Amino acid sequence: MKIENGDTKKKLIKRLRRIEGQIRGVQAMLEEERDCQEIMQQLSAVSSAVKSASRTFFQDYATLCLAELGQGQKADQDPALLDQMLALLAKTP
Repeated sequence: MKIENGDTKKKLIKRLRRIEGQIRGVQAMLEEERDCQEIMQQLSAVSSAVKSASRTFFQDYATLCLAELGQGQKADQDPALLDQMLALLAKTP
């Protein structure tokens, strides 16, 4: 399946580029032998950013899947269904 929402796609690409920059920053911190606490703080920020991007992608993907299964209308009528799917994703490491 493809991301059909152009807005979502642009936002995800922007987020992933930001994450890429954060990762490069962590690499530089390691090379510079920066303080471990600073590095852990940046790694935590990277982890949160990846999780946020995953949630955004999953939300778009789940909505598309439900629509393709003929359940798109149900998802619109029952927002708790999407919330349950997002809660499942939140439990994924």
